[in-house]
Amino acid sequence: MPLSVYVLGLAVFALGTSEFMLSGLLQPLSRDLGVSIPQAGLLISAFAVGMVVGAPVLAAATLRLPRRTTLISLLLVFGVGQVAGAVAPTYELLFASRVVSALACAGFWAVGAAVAVSVVHVDVRARAMAVLVGGLSIANILGVPAGSLLGQHAGWRSAFWAVAVMSAVALAGVLAFVPRTQPPTGDDRPRLAREVRIYRDRQVWLTVLTIALNGAAVFAVFSYLAPLLTEVAGLRESWVPTVLALFGLGGLLGTAIGGRISDGHLFGTMYGGIAASAAALALLALFARSGAAAVGLALLLGVTAFMTAPALNTRMFDVAGTAPTLAGATTTASFNIGNTAGPWLGGLVIDAGWGYQSVAWTGAALAAAGVGTTAWASHVRRKTAARVRPPRHEPAAVCPDPR
Repeated sequence: MPLSVYVLGLAVFALGTSEFMLSGLLQPLSRDLGVSIPQAGLLISAFAVGMVVGAPVLAAATLRLPRRTTLISLLLVFGVGQVAGAVAPTYELLFASRVVSALACAGFWAVGAAVAVSVVHVDVRARAMAVLVGGLSIANILGVPAGSLLGQHAGWRSAFWAVAVMSAVALAGVLAFVPRTQPPTGDDRPRLAREVRIYRDRQVWLTVLTIALNGAAVFAVFSYLAPLLTEVAGLRESWVPTVLALFGLGGLLGTAIGGRISDGHLFGTMYGGIAASAAALALLALFARSGAAAVGLALLLGVTAFMTAPALNTRMFDVAGTAPTLAGATTTASFNIGNTAGPWLGGLVIDAGWGYQSVAWTGAALAAAGVGTTAWASHVRRKTAARVRPPRHEPAAVCPDPR
């Protein structure tokens, strides 16, 4: 695996820490800014909305720019967004800073994914994507719990300052190790009109839907995991960083498993991972009042949720291989459609008075729908393969030997 892929994984660690750390900061942030926990949860949705919009827009806008230059520019904007969040005096300005940071994060994901799959052999694309997703998993193991600890002991703003420093380290890594490239010319030159043709393919939209449902299932619960643990399971607030770290540890394990098996068993990984997430979420809904069960199921959910990520990324590049930049952007947007819908739906059921436990039922239903769209995509693929398969010819009759 080229060193540049690991450097991109390091950058994703910084991006992922910023994206997910608010799940451990909702309570101190809501107290400081005078907003409700569901309102604070909308900051997670704001980041996800920025990712949804930013991924395709920035991928299209930078299609003909050198990819290294694009990565550097986006990391700079992301770092500025973290500083703006750290000094934001009001909820509204913090909301705006999250959207700006998310736009830069989305563009980096889209271009970074295209770089990662372009520098490795097609047979190990899932492993390359597992390195990037692994950066996200490590962010959940180290970055998110560390942000939660900082929020409890040094104020939630200190977590934003820490991510700003991490983004500067990531920028130095990209400058040092990602090679300079020039955009292709001639017939190989990226053309937006050619790349957008992927959206005519029904399999692309089925993959978008599956990714979004999987993301929404996880984020409906993950966004409100801290109050679920403290208000329902009865754990002390000091337990929250530990449980978030366990979720991230499960994510790293799941990413490693998914990266190993997805190249050879793509649909099996998708079926198994999403179905297992549905089961883990249903069990969490049933046993959320048990602290031990809640902790163990948070670990299991990390494994199942992240096991599918390399497979879902690879599936998109398989069905949209003629448009690698927009394939990466579409994958990023799809995950974040789910990351937007999940906290929003979770907030709706909480505001409806059904309690924090209800978000686990919501996640289980979304994951079950994701299993259904996977089955639909598999059916369409088989029908397409049967339609294009060359006709079978019976072997010619062998004439008897005239001798």
